[in-house]
Amino acid sequence: MLVVVQARSSSKRFKNKVLHLIYNIPIIQHVVNRIKKSKKMTKLVISSSLNKSDDDLIYYLKKNKVNFFRGDLNNVALRLYKTAKIYKVKSFVRISGDSPLIDPKLIDKAIMIANKEKKYDIITNTFPRTFPKGQSVEVIKTSLIKKYLKNFSKLDKEHVTKYFYDNSNRFLIKNFTFNGKNKIMKLSIDTKRDLKNILKKFNKKRFNSYSI
Repeated sequence: MLVVVQARSSSKRFKNKVLHLIYNIPIIQHVVNRIKKSKKMTKLVISSSLNKSDDDLIYYLKKNKVNFFRGDLNNVALRLYKTAKIYKVKSFVRISGDSPLIDPKLIDKAIMIANKEKKYDIITNTFPRTFPKGQSVEVIKTSLIKKYLKNFSKLDKEHVTKYFYDNSNRFLIKNFTFNGKNKIMKLSIDTKRDLKNILKKFNKKRFNSYSI
């Protein structure tokens, strides 16, 4: 299954964070490296924007031979839909580019459920959320976004699946939960403080070997 990573460089809280180095590797590359360990992922693409602010990111992706698509900056839902349409897929996995600790086993689990139970519109582990932020995985039917995009508010367009969760009685949504005993902490990087907290928690070895 196609994995689409949404990533941009213009975050107001932490600009250019996707290219910020963690143990000498850009955050976006950590995300790519982890997703590539998925056994059920068939192709990976970074879905970014056409804005000049993302030129450096695209240059990095080109240089490192990572697939990418460029679309609307603010209408993320449309951007992801167009990404999926270009690759001609009926469903895709959505991952955030600020998740350098994403566990590939969660991607495999979501894809496995989607392949087995095709009736669902969305497979997710965020509705309700029991996994740490930074471990979010969603499998979305491409046709779902196409059909309902016209109903999306500005906020819905930015957050992609918000509309479906807000109207969950109208859709078939399958959620899988976290049953572990590990302390839940924030593992996504939205701010420099988040980065600082992660670096305090994980040395290089623990960071590279982390699994939920």
